[in-house]
Amino acid sequence: MSMTNGGPEPQVAMPQVGVLAQYMKDFSFENPHAPRSLAPATQQPSINIQINVDAAPMTETDFEVTLRLEGKAESQGMVLYSFELVFSGVFRIVNVPADSLQPFVMIECPRLLFPFAREIISTAVRNGGFPPLLLNPIDFVELYRQRLAASQGQAPAPLTPS
Repeated sequence: MSMTNGGPEPQVAMPQVGVLAQYMKDFSFENPHAPRSLAPATQQPSINIQINVDAAPMTETDFEVTLRLEGKAESQGMVLYSFELVFSGVFRIVNVPADSLQPFVMIECPRLLFPFAREIISTAVRNGGFPPLLLNPIDFVELYRQRLAASQGQAPAPLTPS
C-alpha cells in the first residue's frame, strides 16, 4: 500500500536541446587532376570517408560540437577529388542528467549537424564536376561506442566549462 497525500505527482523536466548557431569553420575541396579527372570513368571510384566528432563546453549549458568529415575519391591510382569539412554548432542543453550529458552531446548534436554538412559536401562535389556525393546516414551511437573502446576503458573526460 502506498501512501500519498493526494497531491499531484512531481513533474520531471524534459531534456531540451537548442541550436544557437551552426557554421562552417573550415572547408577545402581539391580536384588536383582536372580536367583529366573529369573524363568518363571506366570503373567506379573508391571513396574513403573519415568522420570525427569533438565537443567543448562553453558554459554550463552551452557546448560547441564539431563534426569533421574528410574524404577522397580515387580511380586507377589517381585522386579524382578530396575534401575536408569542419562544421560546428553551438547547442544549449538543459535538463539532461550529468551522467548522460557526454553521450547526449556526442550523439544527438552531431546528428543534428550532419544533414547540413552532407549537403555542403554534395554540392561541392557536384560543383567540382562530379556526380553529387550523397553520404549515407551515420550511426553516431556506434561512432561514440568506438571512441569509448579506443580510449581502452578509460572514462571520457567530462564536459565541464573551463
